[in-house]
Amino acid sequence: MNRKAKTNATESTAKYIFTLCAVIAIFAVCSITVYMIAKGTPALGKVGVLELLFGTEWMPTAADPKYGIFFIILSSVFGTAASVLIGVPIALLTAVFLTDISNKKLAAVVQPAVELLAAIPSVIYGLLGSMILNPIMYKLEKIIFANSTSHQFTGGSNMMSAIIVLAIMILPTVVNVSVSSIRSVSNSMRAASLALGASRIQTIFKVVIPAAKSGITTGVVLGIGRALGEAMAINMVAGGAVNMPLPFNSVRFLTTQLVSEMGYSTGVHRQVLFTVGLVLFVFIMAINLILQKLRKKAIDND
Repeated sequence: MNRKAKTNATESTAKYIFTLCAVIAIFAVCSITVYMIAKGTPALGKVGVLELLFGTEWMPTAADPKYGIFFIILSSVFGTAASVLIGVPIALLTAVFLTDISNKKLAAVVQPAVELLAAIPSVIYGLLGSMILNPIMYKLEKIIFANSTSHQFTGGSNMMSAIIVLAIMILPTVVNVSVSSIRSVSNSMRAASLALGASRIQTIFKVVIPAAKSGITTGVVLGIGRALGEAMAINMVAGGAVNMPLPFNSVRFLTTQLVSEMGYSTGVHRQVLFTVGLVLFVFIMAINLILQKLRKKAIDND
């Protein structure tokens, strides 16, 4: 009876601890949401929703201030989407290589190298991008726009540099989650596919990846979250000007907007920056909810 009583007491204590942790997590999310709404909405009334969200001029210190963040929003959306389109296929193929193509000795070398990418601080990515990638982009820029009189040269600090850096930064997140998901696929499914006459590549792309798509989707969601939330590296390679998000234009993302100006902003300017943070928060939440819905639908269809 004593042992049973101790077991019941342990289970009850564990239950309370787990419940408390869940409550803390929910409270944290709710607190952040309420705070961002409280801080981000006042500027909408002072500046105007249409002018703020669809205006294209950002001049907060001018005599007649302008607070349009439409180009900033587009830069974040297009930059994140392009980096995901580039990074996810590379990450997925890398995960396939580690799980189904390479031998154990080679995988033991490659996987730690991929994991090391996740441990590198974002400022290092920005430093390497500004020292290596930006000069290359500047040379390419001079070749493409050699005869142009309207193009404003950026020294290589442009949208393309930001996209490439983001694509590299999301690789370890997507690779590691995809590797775990692919390895969880039963070997009996591979064996059955091969026994039916499918080739190794057909088995990977027709059987293994579809079976692991739930976990792969989770990796993509985490990668999108990192790309949307990155600030320091992008601030160092994107140029920081509010422009149309064209490949060779200097651009500013929602995150870099906050990093660049929050330190000296006051009054309405500061309130607008909180609104920028609210827009970023809403974007991240919306994308996560949409992808989670798609993931759940895919699981239900299976």
